[in-house]
Amino acid sequence: MASPTREHKIFRSVQSVSLILTILFAIGGYYLRSQVFAVSVLFGSALVNGSFWILRRDAEQVLNRVAASAAESSRAVQRMERIRFIVKFYAKLIVLGLLLYAASTRMQLDMIGVALGLSTVMLSVIGIVLGGGRKLYSVQSV
Repeated sequence: MASPTREHKIFRSVQSVSLILTILFAIGGYYLRSQVFAVSVLFGSALVNGSFWILRRDAEQVLNRVAASAAESSRAVQRMERIRFIVKFYAKLIVLGLLLYAASTRMQLDMIGVALGLSTVMLSVIGIVLGGGRKLYSVQSV
């Protein structure tokens, strides 16, 4: 398992790249499309970054609880934590879907902009993984 400082560094990298992508997409969308497009990108990005932060926090809680459990009760704790994590994940997904629905019915949103905003974390993770993989392979080949 990676050290906590490395994990936090990776998480901060994902957040930083996601923020940079959000700014680039919003500014580009403002100049190339409209103000509504830029606001839509910001809205989608806020939803997905909040969700990503909560998912990270929940995963850390699960890992800490399982690590703190006694060896004889670890299977029961693992099963209970897995169920709790899945329930929280789907509840959060439903809440985010309801937020997106409520915002789209009350505000003028460009759904392409929202989708672009929602993709910022995914693009950040892909970029960081590809960059990290390139570093890993370049070190192994030397």
